[in-house]
Amino acid sequence: MINSTDRLPQSDLTHLQQELQQKDLLVQQLSEELFRLVKGNVAFTPSKEVAEQHQTELLELRKKVASLEQQLANTHTKLHDRDLEIVNLRQKVEEFSDRNKALDKAVDELPIMYRNKFAERMVPIKAKVEMLQKENRQLHMELQSLSYRLASRVRPQKLQLPKVAEPMLPTF
Repeated sequence: MINSTDRLPQSDLTHLQQELQQKDLLVQQLSEELFRLVKGNVAFTPSKEVAEQHQTELLELRKKVASLEQQLANTHTKLHDRDLEIVNLRQKVEEFSDRNKALDKAVDELPIMYRNKFAERMVPIKAKVEMLQKENRQLHMELQSLSYRLASRVRPQKLQLPKVAEPMLPTF
């Protein structure tokens, strides 16, 4: 993604390059004009004031060109730094995406893992329940057998139960 702050240095760079081209064009035109004047009039020797003015303008133009070149170099450095930062941020985004995918996968696998662990813990409990149920059936069978034997011993002997008088109900 390129935001407005990323476009600003590029526009500055373009602007500076255009300015530099204009200055170069002016220097070239000035040089051609001077050459034409000198060539057309061999006896032409500019006055000291004109020569100093041209020299001053040329010096100013050279200073501006040097300044523009420095700005251009600084802009290139900033762009390079931003490119490195972008690469680093993209790598971090990729690392975080990979980590996020791994975490999502782990979260998706958690229910299965807990079911498996629960099933593993239930194995001894189920075995114990089965053993207790088997023992319960065995004891129940023994109880029925004892009850049958006891009942068969008691039947031949008639038990005489005491007679209980009928309760008297109050009459009104």
